[in-house]
Amino acid sequence: MRSPGGWLGLSAVLVVLDQITKIVVQRELAQGQSIDVLPPMVSLVLAYNPGAAFSFLASGSGWQRYFFLAIALFASALIIYMMIKHKSDRFLCFALALVLGGAVGNLIDRAVTGAVVDFVLVRWPGGPRLFDPWPAFNLADSCITVGAALLIWDSFRRSRVKSPE
Repeated sequence: MRSPGGWLGLSAVLVVLDQITKIVVQRELAQGQSIDVLPPMVSLVLAYNPGAAFSFLASGSGWQRYFFLAIALFASALIIYMMIKHKSDRFLCFALALVLGGAVGNLIDRAVTGAVVDFVLVRWPGGPRLFDPWPAFNLADSCITVGAALLIWDSFRRSRVKSPE
């Protein structure tokens, strides 16, 4: 894809898939209810997170909803700008499309419910107890994480190409 429209289309597909998964989970599970998918490691559980990653600022009095909405709107605009500016860089635009799709998916949750709908819970049997169970997450979070990892990889790839040898 050489056009930002194609990458925006990919982001839109990710948003739709994210919202469909959240609707299904909200229909099938009560808040806090858990269904083991791959026992004992993976469960589905309906959780609402008014904070950010790892429930950061979740205990705020409600102001964080608007704070995170503003951040998501600003980040989305910046990502679209970067897609337009770097439209010939397919790898970068793919990574940005993932982050944008995830950001908009979670933005919709915040705007509608005041919290992000999370539903995938991963446990690490026999592992360290620090993050066991791991905080619940969703498809949008996964897109953001993979997209961010690709952006980091891309930055290392670019620094190797530009560095004198």
